[in-house]
Amino acid sequence: MSVTQHSPIEQDRLLREDLDRVENRIAEVIGSQEPRLSEVSDYLINAGGKRVRPALALLTFRACGGTDATDVIDLSVALELIHTATLLHDDIIDANSTRRGKEAAYLRYGLADTLVAGDFLFCRAFDVCGRFEERIVAWAAGACVQLTEGEIMQARYRRNEAVTVDHYLEIIDRKTASLFRAGTRIASFLAGQNEEEIERMGACGKHIGLAFQMVDDILDVEGDTEKTGKMLGTDLRDGNPSLPTVWALDDAAVRHAFTNDGASDAEVEAALSAIRSGDVISRVRALATEHVESALEIIGGLPESIFSQRLADLAGGLVTRVS
Repeated sequence: MSVTQHSPIEQDRLLREDLDRVENRIAEVIGSQEPRLSEVSDYLINAGGKRVRPALALLTFRACGGTDATDVIDLSVALELIHTATLLHDDIIDANSTRRGKEAAYLRYGLADTLVAGDFLFCRAFDVCGRFEERIVAWAAGACVQLTEGEIMQARYRRNEAVTVDHYLEIIDRKTASLFRAGTRIASFLAGQNEEEIERMGACGKHIGLAFQMVDDILDVEGDTEKTGKMLGTDLRDGNPSLPTVWALDDAAVRHAFTNDGASDAEVEAALSAIRSGDVISRVRALATEHVESALEIIGGLPESIFSQRLADLAGGLVTRVS
């Protein structure tokens, strides 16, 4: 049965069931003979993450006419495990104290156990998707390679005032957009789309991923800390090149906070105030909006359904989200 043959109520029910199956499958997959690994994994996975990547893959699959969601649910789980593994490792690399409003996992469980838990999740992810054909595994593995390359590139430009917008875009294309692109590409492939449509949906995922990261950058400057679960100015404190910082580096206060390890809270706040006082935030939001509009143009070519509408809602909601 094609997507347009389901009633809107049935389409809505299918979506809820798909997301429930993702949660159940995650709980199943993170089980381990060593309870400590399951505990560390569960601590972050169920700490209030938005499940954007699974939702994006599932909506793409259904919007492209996919029917049996079993395979794309496993794909969604694998992507969420990979994403969670990178967060565990990123918090160690950046010495973050909080994640999603909770104490960072390595502070609660120790660096060694958290590092191994991240490795465990990577292994579980490829255990889940290893049953797929070579092309799908290659797409997933390629996204993971890009993640690692993006992390190294970000490190190269950490506290480096030579960083440019092009450098920033390359970093987030690798670190953030790669998983979004892999999810939409594989989901459309599993839905039986042709090569042209697979690449179009991959591009859609990339645009959504880039916009998602740019809005994250905005929230790091002026977000509600209770909703985001992290203190403002984290990127500045860590020396990570966010787009607001890169565009505001001509300001002395921003440049000082970004390039100096151990900048005081007052210096970070002065830098944030400088960013907020200019037009940088509106420029970042405008660029994020451009990427969302590119994604919406692609989504507009899909058959009309609850799934394509929800996919459009997900993309459009990125530029107005508050957490």
